[in-house]
Amino acid sequence: MSDLPAHVLENRRYWDQVADQWVASGERDWRQETPVWGIWRVSEARYSLLPEDMSGLDAIELGCGTGYVSSWMARRGAQVVGIDNSARQLETAQRLADEHGVALTLIHGNAEAVPRPDASFDFAISEYGAAIWCDPRVWIPEAYRLLRPGGQLVFLGNSPLSLVCTPMDGSTLVEHLVRDYFAIDRIDWSELGDDEGGVEFNLPLSGWFKLFREVGFLVEDYLEIQPPPNVSDERFYVTAAWARRYPAEQVWKLRKPPLPS
Repeated sequence: MSDLPAHVLENRRYWDQVADQWVASGERDWRQETPVWGIWRVSEARYSLLPEDMSGLDAIELGCGTGYVSSWMARRGAQVVGIDNSARQLETAQRLADEHGVALTLIHGNAEAVPRPDASFDFAISEYGAAIWCDPRVWIPEAYRLLRPGGQLVFLGNSPLSLVCTPMDGSTLVEHLVRDYFAIDRIDWSELGDDEGGVEFNLPLSGWFKLFREVGFLVEDYLEIQPPPNVSDERFYVTAAWARRYPAEQVWKLRKPPLPS
């Protein structure tokens, strides 16, 4: 019997099941030379989630999926490790790495327990990977362990407000509060039926700040993403009109304190 937590097993089942649905977008983003972020594909120039020059840096993507973020870091000069819970997602990531001639080290595993020594990386990132599919009370301390002193963690995912405005059936966000703000830490989408799945995590803003403080991270920036002006459609669970008025996505930029000089 597996010793993985129940939510990790459920997320593995779900993402292996839907992996084929993410091949086309993975192929598109591997072709994308300049990084774009989140469901609105906002420009790297606007939000600066990656260091411009990553030459000589050891970097890890926590929940890498098809590996396109890992590819962007490798193309900026980093030595990159990507870990993902879904073996089928990693099959796509490895195929695309081979096709594009990009060297990545890919690990099939749980981003809450990465098989790498302490202080292995200078930079860690998650875009809709560990950022929402791992328990923050476990993966945030794990990211801290993996980083060297002075290292940075950047992650992007759903905002707490987007979850409290999500109907119980997971349909498009509404303009009123549906869920208890202080009870958004764990949402099990597998309870909706055969077509849904996965266990998602988030925290109230006060919970995020408390967690970072307890772990030891310094908060360098907090961003709430809006769609670009030329975007007007609905993507996944939210309309552009909603996301222009209220934050559907958030970005945290954290730093592990450097050693005293």
